[in-house]
Amino acid sequence: METLYPNLILDALRTVRYPGNGKDIVELGMVEDDMCIDGNKVSFSLIFDKPTDPFIKSLVRAAETAILTHVSPEVDIKGNINVKTRAQVKAAVPERAVLPGVKNIIGISSGKGGVGKSTVASNLAVALAREGYKVGLLDADIFGPSIPKMFGVEKEPLYIHKVEDRDLILPVERYGVKLLSIGFVIDPDSAAVWRGSMASNALKQLITDADWGELDYFLIDMPPGTSDIHLTLVQTLAVTGVVIVSTPQQVALADARKGISMFTGEKVNVPVLGIVENMAWFTPERHPDERYYIFGRDGASDLAKELGIPLLAQIPVVGSICEHADQGSPIALEDTITGQAFMHLAHEVTDATDRRNNELPATVKVNVGRKN
Repeated sequence: METLYPNLILDALRTVRYPGNGKDIVELGMVEDDMCIDGNKVSFSLIFDKPTDPFIKSLVRAAETAILTHVSPEVDIKGNINVKTRAQVKAAVPERAVLPGVKNIIGISSGKGGVGKSTVASNLAVALAREGYKVGLLDADIFGPSIPKMFGVEKEPLYIHKVEDRDLILPVERYGVKLLSIGFVIDPDSAAVWRGSMASNALKQLITDADWGELDYFLIDMPPGTSDIHLTLVQTLAVTGVVIVSTPQQVALADARKGISMFTGEKVNVPVLGIVENMAWFTPERHPDERYYIFGRDGASDLAKELGIPLLAQIPVVGSICEHADQGSPIALEDTITGQAFMHLAHEVTDATDRRNNELPATVKVNVGRKN
């Protein structure tokens, strides 16, 4: 039998439809994010609105049959599907007390890889710290952690200390930012080959078993795309909002649209604070007034207007931004055109967070420079 993956099981469960409305049980959010795969044994939970739902038994049997039919008849699934109600699931979701000293939790996300999401997350964290805020940054990109490299702390050891009879991980501190990443505990030259549940559990440990202390902003560098990692984060933490990163390129914008749809959908329901257009144009460092739109022009700006979401900043490409990242020195530390763009982004994120906390309407902003 081939190796089992959560997506194989989910694809099989998408063939099971809830009687009466024609939608499958995955689309309806009835499959809880607690799937466990151990060899050929698979277990997970199905969530129903009420314990008296007349279709509980038939849907459990249908789910078992779908997995045995579409995945493999050798899968050990009989009797391994738990039944829960919405009330039970809601009671099990941790509230904000998970990080009692954190005021705002901001996710940095992108619909696809390669758009500079981690670069934006790193420089936003540094820019907020430069403004005097207490900042933490969690590298939640389990399969491609890059934050340690960008901050020059790849070989930094992690320490544990005791807080009220609990052994907690001490985040690494650099440039005024508290950092944690799975990259601190795995071989940087080896791929992290983990099943979905393993990755989610590792991420939860970095959140709940670390001494983050008092923070004004806790930034989470999320994995690209849409996955169960995103669900784990929003179920573990009360996320204030997310910032979507995209380039002006149409293929990136198509994926950014999907990411926005995921966060604003019923299953996740997290506010989108705004969009960052990264690599908005190329500017030669010796000719700061010149702009070359090598990835297209104003694509993310147009998407923001279309969806009624603020455009938080347009970040230009300069040659030194890669050098700074490779050397572990985020460009937001420098007073350059790109550094100023990230300082502007920090101002826009704090404003968007205040609007979110005060439930004020957001407005679209398209200027780039330092806030006056």
